[in-house]
Amino acid sequence: MEFPTQMYIDGALTGGTRTQEVFNPATETLVGTVATAGLDDAERALQSAKAALPGWAATTISERQDWMGKLRDEVIANEDWLRSCVHHEMGKPWAQTEEDWDRLVASLEYYAEEIARLHDYSLADRAGTHTHRMVYEPAGVAVAFLAWNFPLLNLAFKIGPAMAAGCPIIIRPSDATPISAYAVGALCAQIGLPKGVVQILATESYAVADALTASTIPQVITLIGSTKTGQHIMRTGATSIKRYSMELGGNAPVLVFEDADLDLAADIVTGVKFSNAGQICVSPNRVFVAEAVRDAFTQKVVARAKAAKVGFDKDTDITTGPVIDARAWMRLKGLVDDAVTNGATLLTGGDRPAGLNAGHYLAPTVLTEVTEKMDVYREETFGPIVSLVPFEEESDLLRMANDCEEGGLTAYIFTRDLARAEQYAAHLRYGEIQINGVKYDIDLPHGGIGQSGIGHDCSTLALHDYLVQKRITRALDTTTFGGLNA
Repeated sequence: MEFPTQMYIDGALTGGTRTQEVFNPATETLVGTVATAGLDDAERALQSAKAALPGWAATTISERQDWMGKLRDEVIANEDWLRSCVHHEMGKPWAQTEEDWDRLVASLEYYAEEIARLHDYSLADRAGTHTHRMVYEPAGVAVAFLAWNFPLLNLAFKIGPAMAAGCPIIIRPSDATPISAYAVGALCAQIGLPKGVVQILATESYAVADALTASTIPQVITLIGSTKTGQHIMRTGATSIKRYSMELGGNAPVLVFEDADLDLAADIVTGVKFSNAGQICVSPNRVFVAEAVRDAFTQKVVARAKAAKVGFDKDTDITTGPVIDARAWMRLKGLVDDAVTNGATLLTGGDRPAGLNAGHYLAPTVLTEVTEKMDVYREETFGPIVSLVPFEEESDLLRMANDCEEGGLTAYIFTRDLARAEQYAAHLRYGEIQINGVKYDIDLPHGGIGQSGIGHDCSTLALHDYLVQKRITRALDTTTFGGLNA
């Protein structure tokens, strides 16, 4: 299968001033050598987006819906190709690539429909002397920086609302996983999307990435990445007033009370933790387990970890693929070793799986007796490591769960006492609270609190990140002066 290697700038597929090799982390073999952007490429994309803004913003909703429908149809027709791009550039198990592809289809469909449901509205005038209309307009050019863990899903979260809102968007995929994004660029070129409406370019250069942010052309900067990256982007973007929408880091707590459905809790914790090799922003990090059910719950988690299938076989139901690269593997191994050194007990995993000599695999890992002094407790793990933190009294549980320097993205609660669940949900400082289950979809808001981000991905809230509101006021009697107060 041939994988795409070209950027998509100013309505055309193009090479770049640089190239970069992309390796499959499951096999450590070369997937392809792709074009990457230099400063000139970035500036060309910015100018193209600027030139496209007036025309794209002026298109009717029906016209934008037509273009989104054309792109959706090509995404559906090229499912196997797009999923294969993700499968090879990430080493992601084949079955798990479906979520990436499906979210792209869903985003293009949902936002094409959602933009039509958004209507201008009127405001009452207290004195009855004027009429007032609030009108939605595109915010302007958007620049999106994507994380590598869900190459198509992350792109989907940005391209759908931007296109629907009428905002030209420049997408910078992670340099670790540019190939599937380049495939979307190829599809945009194939349908003849107007120049500058969508542009896709990868770069390893911090200077090029900073140039996209520091430019005064973008009015919207959106990111899926770490809190540290978000802080850097806001600093470099301070050359002009911009809007920001960012899904950043997290350190998700899980509260497993003594009356919890332990099988359900174990299934969800291990399912989210070992799928995609734990490289999920909402993946459980610190699992607080009531002492009364500690042994029973631990046994269930360990059994699931040992049963997980690790590898890269398209014809096998793989649970856990590789982590993204050697540096990520070494960081995770360091977290495990630090925990054990400081008193944690390693129950399973913690190193390479037996029989897999190539690829950046870490066996599904379970640690218990994890405490607040350990790095694995303090940091977002982003790997297939379950950290069990036993507790006897609830008096300090809320403080520990909320004690997260990176702010709050997601928290999980497992209990049959719904009053207790709602009480904890009210006081957990996280953007999403999942009680006795887990659910994500394109129509459900996804966003963090504090250092975990601003704005939202998914739902109509994401659409509002790409729109501004303008008030149009008209005097009913031209002899009436309403007065100024500004």
